[in-house]
Amino acid sequence: MTDRFIEVSLDKRGVSCTAKLLDDRAPITCNAVWDALPLGGDVYHAKYARNEIYALLAPFAREEPPLENPTITPIPGDLCYFTFTDTQLGTKSYGYESQAAHQGRATVVDLALFYERNNLLINGDAGWVPGIVWGSVVDGLDRMADACQDLWRAGALGETLTFRRA
Repeated sequence: MTDRFIEVSLDKRGVSCTAKLLDDRAPITCNAVWDALPLGGDVYHAKYARNEIYALLAPFAREEPPLENPTITPIPGDLCYFTFTDTQLGTKSYGYESQAAHQGRATVVDLALFYERNNLLINGDAGWVPGIVWGSVVDGLDRMADACQDLWRAGALGETLTFRRA
C-alpha cells in the first residue's frame, strides 16, 4: 500500500501541518477517517491531557473502530481517535457550552492532535482514556505547535480544526 497523507489545519490562523496515516498500525481507523474526509469542526484545547487540540464530530464510520494501536501517553505529532458517549462529555466541568455542536449526540468522535510532550490521558471522572494513534505529523509540527500555544493563550472561539486529504 502506498503511503497516505492528510493536512491538518487551524483555518482561521492559516496554519497547517502534514501527517502520514499509520495504515500498518491502525488500518481500520485509518480507512474510516480517510473515507470520511474532509472532517472538521470547532476546535477545543485540552484541559486535562495537556498539549492537545481536538474537534468533536458526529460518528462517521460504519462501525466504531476497535482500540487498535492504543496509547495513554501520546507524543508530539500523534493524531488520535476517541469515541465518547453523550454523558461522558455532558458535564459542565469540561467547558463545553450548551450550544456546542456535539451536545445531544448519543456518540461523539474526538479527532485530536498532540503538539508537545508530557501528555497523559487520564480523566478525573472516568480514569484512563486510551486513544487510537492513527496518524503522525511529518511536516509543519513546529508551526502548528506555535499556533496551538496561541490558541491556548488567546482562545479558541471562531477557530476550526480541519482534516483533509493532502
